[in-house]
Amino acid sequence: MKIMRFVFPAVVFFFAVSIASAAAEDGQTIDISGGGKLYFHITGGGSGTPLVIINGGPGFDHSHMHVTTAWDTLGKDRRIIFYDQRGNGRSGPLKPGQSCTLADQIEDLETLRTYLKLDKWDVLGHSWGGFLSMAYSARHPEHVERLIIVDSAAPKFSDTIFLFSQIFPETVERRSAYAFADELGDKAASDAAISEYLTMLFYSTEKRDKFIAQMHPGAFSKEVGAAVQRDIARFDLNPELPKFKFPALVVTGRYDINVAPLVAYKIHNAIPGSKFVVFDRSGHIPFYEQPDEFVRAVEDFLK
Repeated sequence: MKIMRFVFPAVVFFFAVSIASAAAEDGQTIDISGGGKLYFHITGGGSGTPLVIINGGPGFDHSHMHVTTAWDTLGKDRRIIFYDQRGNGRSGPLKPGQSCTLADQIEDLETLRTYLKLDKWDVLGHSWGGFLSMAYSARHPEHVERLIIVDSAAPKFSDTIFLFSQIFPETVERRSAYAFADELGDKAASDAAISEYLTMLFYSTEKRDKFIAQMHPGAFSKEVGAAVQRDIARFDLNPELPKFKFPALVVTGRYDINVAPLVAYKIHNAIPGSKFVVFDRSGHIPFYEQPDEFVRAVEDFLK
């Protein structure tokens, strides 16, 4: 339990890094409940149903989703909508007294859809974003045309299978050395722990090294992460999945140590008629490690 307590904040929920290219984004903000703002930006174009991207976290902005060219390719036929979840990134910190629950996250997505005047959109969620995408789809199925779930946390979060200690025991042990200082707010310790974590996400060591080399430490909101984690522990989405009537695609990297592929397979089995795709040379980030194969699978599904 001690190891899991430390690893948990930066495991399923991706990493506190930022892509330099994201700084050039030209997005905008809209008002959300509680007096806060929600930042979003749109790329791509075409007549296809717009695709909203829900990034991992909670507690991180969306900048790490720019590690890949997959969205550029998918954006040739449709608009791609990125956003920063409440309390993160360009959405700004939480206001005093502003709540940050699963219900808030669902409402924020619905506020964004309404603002964009979209009757339906395609929804893609990665990691924690996969959990949120399932929750949103359960709450607003009438507005979901298709659902794509990528290396997602389990529908009941406590069922998520972490493999770090079994596959990378030495790395987990090294990370544990930073736990005390990290809990006290030591940024250097936090950055060191994140660097150790990043090494465990990939199938390809070449991809891993290239990925880490282009990263620099970014903002992570412990307040947001802790608030959402506390709240999602109350929910079990398993009874909702068999109710999904829209097409669904569930994908995983074969070597995802962050969330064991069995989690994705169980999600697939729970959603009637869903399609299941495994990327055999990927870890937790198949849209980065196998972008061409990822795009083909997603485009085939969206068509």
